[in-house]
Amino acid sequence: MIKLVQRSLVLAAMATFVTACSVVPKDRPSATQTPASQSPVIVIPEKSPTGTIIPNVPIVPAPVAVVKGTTGASLGVIAGPDFSSLKITEEMAARALTAFKATCGTLQRRKDLSGLATGPDWTPACTAAKSATGGTALDFFATNFEVAQVGDGKAFATGYYEPEILGSRTRSPEYDVPIYAKPPELVELDLGEFSETLKGRKLRGMVKGNTFVPFSDRTQIETGALEGRGLEIAYAASAVDFFVLQVQGSGKLRLPDGKTMRIAYAGQNGRDYTGIGKVMKDRGLLQPGRTGMDDLTAWLKANPEQGKAIMRENRSWVFFKESNVAGAIGALNVPVTGRTSVATDPMFVPLGAPVVLSMDRAEASGLWVAQDTGGAIKGSNRFDTFWGEGAEAKRIAGGMSSRGTAFILLPKGSIARLTPGGASGGAQTQR
Repeated sequence: MIKLVQRSLVLAAMATFVTACSVVPKDRPSATQTPASQSPVIVIPEKSPTGTIIPNVPIVPAPVAVVKGTTGASLGVIAGPDFSSLKITEEMAARALTAFKATCGTLQRRKDLSGLATGPDWTPACTAAKSATGGTALDFFATNFEVAQVGDGKAFATGYYEPEILGSRTRSPEYDVPIYAKPPELVELDLGEFSETLKGRKLRGMVKGNTFVPFSDRTQIETGALEGRGLEIAYAASAVDFFVLQVQGSGKLRLPDGKTMRIAYAGQNGRDYTGIGKVMKDRGLLQPGRTGMDDLTAWLKANPEQGKAIMRENRSWVFFKESNVAGAIGALNVPVTGRTSVATDPMFVPLGAPVVLSMDRAEASGLWVAQDTGGAIKGSNRFDTFWGEGAEAKRIAGGMSSRGTAFILLPKGSIARLTPGGASGGAQTQR
């Protein structure tokens, strides 16, 4: 995602404060997993508000009880329904094909943490993608992939977007909220290099003497921990608006002269993310039916001192860099695309893999491509859908909290390799 860090949404209307993905480090909590024994049939409306046909797919019963696993492969893989039954439209497939082509190079080189496919496994599909076009996109996906369900298949999806806020390159009374670059002493350790049991886990902090210690938290940074070091790349007009941008992980600044400055995720201080939407709701600060993102920001701005204290309960802080790339950048270092890119946990979904979501929210259903990550987007079948920029993206992302069924499109032959008995378990034959 830009290399997003933590993201997550606790309630639909609180998504902006509790969810978010690469384009951003997204700070968000992971979803609670439902026992496989409770696998329901997911009922989904036949059409979305825009008339797009979407899937209505039941979960494939797991042959054995699903236990907690650390990777997609360890959870077990079951053959899913035939691709043609998923009702993916040509428009969805064309967008996903473009995104898949952009990630193919990295997909083939990147070390897969999920255990579901190696780099060379994707070569046939990536080769075929070179000659595929939007008009043949459906056939491309049907021909080169097989539908797989990981674990119990029960999915939870939230949303994120790219906000635009008021900012300036220079400090003034109207623009006095510092936007910092990543400090050189902030270090990220890949714990997987020290132990196989810690594969995929990272730790951020700094070296102090002979000890590795936590980096400054939000309160310490806001009260001057980084002042006077020349790390400021710009200044925001509103602390609340900048807080929202930090949660999303990247965005644009509308400068005083009307031009824009795009800023991208550069790092995170390593502190745990706390979703303040839930904090405010639990304390009764939000009225029933008034828990949307606009309601949250309005309350914070109307109660500046109390709002500042609440925001500081989220100790996480995101650092930025100026970006000249048109669009937010995901974890694969390619631009993410609204309504196509999705953030996932790379321990369970190969980054770059196509994903089909059949959800109880029409907007979230369809064909996506895993191009981003998020520190709080953790666990199997956990997704953070990207919606782009603008008022409509803000509205959808801010209210996205959806449950349903997830399928991953893997290279042909993957299921037989991952399943002792081959592609079985009551699944339909793959095209």
